[in-house]
Amino acid sequence: MSIFAPGFLRQLQVEADPEARGYPFDLPVVTRLMESGRIDFDPGVTFLVGDNGSGKSTLIEALATAAGFNAEGGSTSFRFATRSSESSLGAHLVLRWNRRPRTGYFLRAESFYNVATEIERLDREGPTPLLPAYGGRSPHERSHGQSFLDLAIHRFGPQGLYVLDEPEAALSVQGCLALMVRMRELLAQGSQFVVATHSPILLAYPGARILQLEADGTIEHVGYDRAEPVALTRAFVNRPDRFLRDLFGEEDPLPPPPPDGRPPA
Repeated sequence: MSIFAPGFLRQLQVEADPEARGYPFDLPVVTRLMESGRIDFDPGVTFLVGDNGSGKSTLIEALATAAGFNAEGGSTSFRFATRSSESSLGAHLVLRWNRRPRTGYFLRAESFYNVATEIERLDREGPTPLLPAYGGRSPHERSHGQSFLDLAIHRFGPQGLYVLDEPEAALSVQGCLALMVRMRELLAQGSQFVVATHSPILLAYPGARILQLEADGTIEHVGYDRAEPVALTRAFVNRPDRFLRDLFGEEDPLPPPPPDGRPPA
């Protein structure tokens, strides 16, 4: 159990702005938040889940920029921009804090290649070596998943706020389990996590708050078994034949196994 005061980030609200038009303000979840909603964060782990297009990554990116992180990822000291594509939502967020973190990081899976390139540049051109904080090797010299775990193990530290956007994108099942172990260590050292994910494995983290973004923009606090990635994955794994029959419109979409149990040559 952590000996530190609980949590850094307490709440998120979106300022109502009658002039706001188009993306991302036309996303149902953003519209709802502008009208009257808010997001309350768990002092330990908060997960955002929802289908593609529900707005969870847009919210995570806006939260990260409003908290002072670089839009493409990194710590608050990263200030590079490969291609500015972030929405303006961050400027409309109101974040309420219990206290400020000592450190932190924004991991955005889709742009971590750009972060890795910036890490190399800063290590080469900066006043002090940077690679030791990332395990001593450039992330470009590691697999995508290895570089994510190097980041969590070597760069993430105590009393930090860690905002993660779909970290499972580069991780195997084993990698997701390793990340959970590291999360547990950091939580015991007073850290806080806010994570957008589709991973039923990560969602199993004990005591986490799971907020599900629905198509109509509502945000529902759900238990593990009701989280959409968990329910759909479980249903598929239990009866893949039924799912594939519905998807493909075939009576028996799965080929029968070979008589000797070996795959065909």
